[in-house]
This record gives sequence, structure tokens and C-alpha cells, in this order.
Amino acid sequence: MSGRFDLLATDGKARRGRIHTAHGIVNTPAFMPVGTAGTVKAMLPESVKATGAEIVLGNTYHLMLRPGAERVASFGGLHKFMNWPGPILTDSGGFQAMSLSDLRKISEQGVEFRSHIDGSKHMLTPERSIEIQDLLDSNITMVLDECTPFPATPEQAAESMRRSMRWAARCREAFRDRDGYLLFGIVQGGIYPNLRRESAEALVRIGFDGYAIGGLAIGEGQQQMFGVLDYTPDLLPREKPRYLMGVGKPGDIVGAVARGIDMFDCVMPTRSGRTGLAHTRYGDINMRNARHASDDRPIDPKCACPACSAYVRGYIHHLMKTKEILGAMLLTWHNLHYYQELMQGMRAAIEQGRLADFIAEFERGQALGDLPG
Repeated sequence: MSGRFDLLATDGKARRGRIHTAHGIVNTPAFMPVGTAGTVKAMLPESVKATGAEIVLGNTYHLMLRPGAERVASFGGLHKFMNWPGPILTDSGGFQAMSLSDLRKISEQGVEFRSHIDGSKHMLTPERSIEIQDLLDSNITMVLDECTPFPATPEQAAESMRRSMRWAARCREAFRDRDGYLLFGIVQGGIYPNLRRESAEALVRIGFDGYAIGGLAIGEGQQQMFGVLDYTPDLLPREKPRYLMGVGKPGDIVGAVARGIDMFDCVMPTRSGRTGLAHTRYGDINMRNARHASDDRPIDPKCACPACSAYVRGYIHHLMKTKEILGAMLLTWHNLHYYQELMQGMRAAIEQGRLADFIAEFERGQALGDLPG
């Protein structure tokens, strides 16, 4: 039966699992490349799959504005529209709508906002968000929530979180249950343990197929983020997947896996690829730096991606300096390959009970700052 989560192994709090969906299996811990508007930027779907990715993320806000959810549905859903046959998770659109602080108004009904494209007015309610995601044929639908800003007072965080919990109940009511399709709730509450607990308990009472932790990686810093992750995953059902939204840097992901998180997404590897930053086992490398101009080494000799197996640093530096599209393509492919390799490594380490050794090796590599020698 699809639509379930199998917990296959643990190592401390870290978990190795498998999510079954109508469009395939997702092995966890998993990183989801972000395909906001129905495309992972600078990548063909076949290239995304070649990196090892099993699931991608789409976004309700952007797809509802262009080309429109009903139009995507007329093409047979987002899988067919973007030529991605595997699982898709869709963000509810709430974060994007509410980030338009001067163009939106939040009420109990939902989020009223003006399009950043043409100024047209829209109302995104919990029910409409679920309807759009259903039209997109999303395998994992996210509830509409209010992403509590940072910093926020306890009173502000509580008001925001409780509205999100009321919206979550409406999303659960609106969701169309189908085999292989899952609905995730989102824990809010800022950096306040009592509010995180209240939020988690409310969501568990409603009952979801998985649980996300939202409202992090928005300026609070890694120490406070890890502080929230030290206890929040423990508030959630062991038998359901856990998703940390919008995270992030390789070090953030490794630390979150050790604290019990199963799923991640972030624009960082694709955005970095377009701006010249390579994420590697030896730390982050700015390929626009002049020191790479005459370097005949690959970015990472241990990496099997096309950028590393067929091109030298000097050429990639040239592509980035001349703003050639191929540079963005190669670095994006490299970054996504590295992220997927990182996830594969953690899955194997958890299965073998050696995650602590894996993390120590990861941290030693990151501290180098580039290839040794």
C-alpha cells in the first residue's frame, strides 16, 4: 500500500526510512531539489534524476499565478507538465504570499495578496491551497500555515501558531484522501518550547501523514535552530516522516539528520550554482575567484558529476566570468550531485550504525575549505 512511511533503521535520533507514494519511493533522509515554477533551474528533469534525486518540490504560489493550477491540470498534472514522473511535494504558497509584506493581508479566512507579477488580487485560503495542490497532482501536500517571523514575541508567536493550527484543521477537512497521496501538517511556535509543544500536540490530534517543522532558517542562526530541533522532532509520531522546511546548508542538514529529521529542501544548491559557488566535501569554493583561472584540476576529483569528470576549474571559472549558461548548468548539476551524495552517505551510515564517524569525517572535510594540496 502506498502512502506509508517505513522506518528501516535508527542510529541515535537519526532515522533511515522510506516513503511510498503513488509516483514512487523516496528514501530518507532525503533532499528535495526545488522546482518552484515547475522546473529545477538550469537542469533537465533527466539531469535531476541522474544526481540521485527521487523527489522534487513545486510551489503553489508561483504555479497558481503562472500558468495557473487549472491549466497544469489540463495537461495531466505537474508530473506530466514538467516531465518528472517521480514524487512531487508542493509547498502551500503561504510563505511566499506572506513574504509580500506590503502586498498582503492576513485574516482568519486566509491570505489576501497582490501578485508580484502584475498586481492582480488573490485570496489564498486553506481550502484553495489544498485545491490547487490537488489540481497539480502533488504527492505530498502541505497545509497552509503562517510562517512566524523572527524575531517574534511569545504573544506574536502564539497568535500566529494558533491561527496556523486552525488553518491546518481546515486543510485536513478539505484534503481528498487517495492511496499514495499524503498531507503534512506544519509545526510552528518560533523559538518557544511551550508553543512548539502546543503546536505539535494540536497537529497530532488532527492527524496527518507526516509532519514538517516550519519557521526556522529565517534568521535565527544555526545554534537556535538546532536548539529547537533538539526537542521538536521528539514531539512527533515516530512512525511518520519529519520534514524541515527550507534547510539548507550542508552542515545544517547533517546536524538536523542527527536530531531526527527525514526530509529537506532548499534553493541553496541551485542558486549557488548560478552564482558560481560550488558545495564540496572540502567546503564551499567560489569558482569566480581568480585563483582558479589557470587551475587544471577538477572541482572535486572524488566527484562523478559531469562538471568534475569532464571539465577543469579553469574552464568553469571562464564560464562563470563570461556569464555563459553552461557554467550555471555545470555548477548546479555538481551541487545537486553533492547534496544527493551527502544524503546517500548518511543513509548508509545510519544503516551501519556509524553516523557519528560520518559526521566527524564530514566536519574534517568542511574545515579544509578546498582540496588539500
